[in-house]
Amino acid sequence: MASSGFQNILKLPELKRRIFVTLMLLFVYRVGVHVPTPGINADELAKLFSNFSKSGGGIVDMFNMFSGGALERLSVFALGIMPYISASIILQLMTVVVPFLEQLKKEGEQGQKKITQYTRYGTVVLSIIQGFGISVGLEAMKVVQVPGWPFRIMTVLTLTAGTAFIMWLGEQITERGIGNGISLIIFAGIVARMPNAILSTVRLMIDGTMGIFAVILLLAFMISIIAFIIFMEQAQRRIPVEYAKRVVGRKVYGGQSSHLPLKINIAGVIPPIFASSIIMFPTTVVSFFPGIPIMETIKELMRPGSTLYELIFIGFIIFFCYFYTAITFNPTEVAENLKKNGGFIPGIRPGKRTADFIDKVLTRLTLVGAIYVSAICVLPSILITKANVPFYFGGTALLIVVGVAIDTVAQMESHLHVRNYEGFLKGGQRFKGRR
Repeated sequence: MASSGFQNILKLPELKRRIFVTLMLLFVYRVGVHVPTPGINADELAKLFSNFSKSGGGIVDMFNMFSGGALERLSVFALGIMPYISASIILQLMTVVVPFLEQLKKEGEQGQKKITQYTRYGTVVLSIIQGFGISVGLEAMKVVQVPGWPFRIMTVLTLTAGTAFIMWLGEQITERGIGNGISLIIFAGIVARMPNAILSTVRLMIDGTMGIFAVILLLAFMISIIAFIIFMEQAQRRIPVEYAKRVVGRKVYGGQSSHLPLKINIAGVIPPIFASSIIMFPTTVVSFFPGIPIMETIKELMRPGSTLYELIFIGFIIFFCYFYTAITFNPTEVAENLKKNGGFIPGIRPGKRTADFIDKVLTRLTLVGAIYVSAICVLPSILITKANVPFYFGGTALLIVVGVAIDTVAQMESHLHVRNYEGFLKGGQRFKGRR
């Protein structure tokens, strides 16, 4: 039974402990979202964000989503996890062009630890820069009780410490809990907005702005998008692989058929997150200079929902789909491993020909995956801005929520299968994660 998988969770002390640790750490994160940064005039800040919302929110709403609502309260977690993600982007880009970092990446676990350490340092540096920018911007917007260098230094220290603490929470969830900690923190921040979204929809129904039929259509649309995301995240192209028979002593090895599974969306939610974080930085800087004509023009052109913004966003998504796939999946290495183990793709010669064939298939799959991710991320924002559909979650948020949920459930199920317990699906089927 499908329900027996959830019942089996209670039979595994280690899994129960991991789930409990994850929930407690996420609870700590949600408590921190409500701890305010010193020196802020709360009333003026509320008015400021109310004006942002009336003007469409734009990049501020997106930044607020990734911070789990901490930005609109200007809490100690106002920067959220975005500095960490930005530092990860920079380090991954540098591993391609800097030989030292490229060598570290090839050194396995020890090299990865060193790269993680550099990512932490980069996170702190970016947090200091962004924290200072926010403090100066807040002073310009007249929401600070006592402007000056003491406020700026206090804000930088507070926001940097908050981001460092979130980074530590994410690492603790990954190590001691269940699922990927950084992804779950973003997931928790997005899901925390669901009650407000439901209440807003109910208010629209009560006011008569939305009819019951429109709500049903909106719900059906969301369910169909979620089903489509689940289907695409688990879809894969299986390349058939044959293994030649080998005689070692008196034993015969190989001779069986298998397959090489290639996911349609190998990069997962990384491309839209990377694309959002890159677009956020210049548009956030522009928002700190209100009243300047050229800055207002740039801000309007780069508003989410505008044609220029969506085209740039799609371009970055496609780029990062190919980039992230290229640095995480090496066709030459896969072809060499197949050759060493006596495996070959029928009709393709082992070695370079196999690597070229896998690369060709992967390039086509990545294009399909990039188009799918772009469509999911752009469609809701177009509906919101062009058709005035009250779609409270952007496509990026929906992709993150569904993707993280798939990965977390798959990891929980793997704990059950390791200990010979039935999973969440009937007939002994495995719940496949995105990896």
